[in-house]
Amino acid sequence: MSVWNLLEYAAWAASALIFLWMVLDAVRVSRDYSEDVLLSSREGEVELADELEARRD
Repeated sequence: MSVWNLLEYAAWAASALIFLWMVLDAVRVSRDYSEDVLLSSREGEVELADELEARRD
């Protein structure tokens, strides 16, 4: 087996690990955050609105 073959297998393994990491991260983000937060156009907008509403009460 040549060095190039080993490098090719290492590149495929790294690619597979990065893909797996991306999928797991997407699942974790989807689980931890609601669609409202993920789709808001301004960062923290939903949390800020909740805070302001809580202060009024």
